[in-house]
Amino acid sequence: MNIIDIIYSDIERLYSIIGKQPPKNTLGVISSCFSPRIFPVLLLRFTLASHHNKFLFLAKLFSLINFTIFGLEVGGQCKIGAGLFLPHTQGTIIGAKRIGRNVTIHQQVTIGAKEADIAFSNDQRPVIGNNVMIGAGSKVLGNITIGNNVKIGANAVVLSSFPDNVLIAGVPARIVKQSTASHSNSNL
Repeated sequence: MNIIDIIYSDIERLYSIIGKQPPKNTLGVISSCFSPRIFPVLLLRFTLASHHNKFLFLAKLFSLINFTIFGLEVGGQCKIGAGLFLPHTQGTIIGAKRIGRNVTIHQQVTIGAKEADIAFSNDQRPVIGNNVMIGAGSKVLGNITIGNNVKIGANAVVLSSFPDNVLIAGVPARIVKQSTASHSNSNL
């Protein structure tokens, strides 16, 4: 997918969550980009695209704007699938190796290494699956894998890997509920 398709997928996901049809015309799409739910994601996408294309000054500039306005910090090497939804961004740090499609990340979430990792070493970073919801205040740390269709409860501290289709919560996080759903996390 190119960046325009990814951004439109992000917009479609927001409209799906709020139960409305996404705009089909250019003016409607541009107008949507100024939503406080889309604009930080747009800046995040520009940061990642700039970093990927070796425009490091632009990547740092977009990242700084996002951090200053929305309190959202994102590692430039993180790969994030389409359909990202950030209901609130304040205090959120995204430093995963990879994040799948249709992931929801609430405020005050930290995703990253267990220890200071300025060089952004992928072997110290989590991998987050598709259709994952990460609750407010959660910490997902270290070289772990979170499966598809997982819900992480608010303020959970996730230090180990978890399979698909589970609800995890607690400090440290543990499985609270399992589901047989394979296409979405709505049944958890």
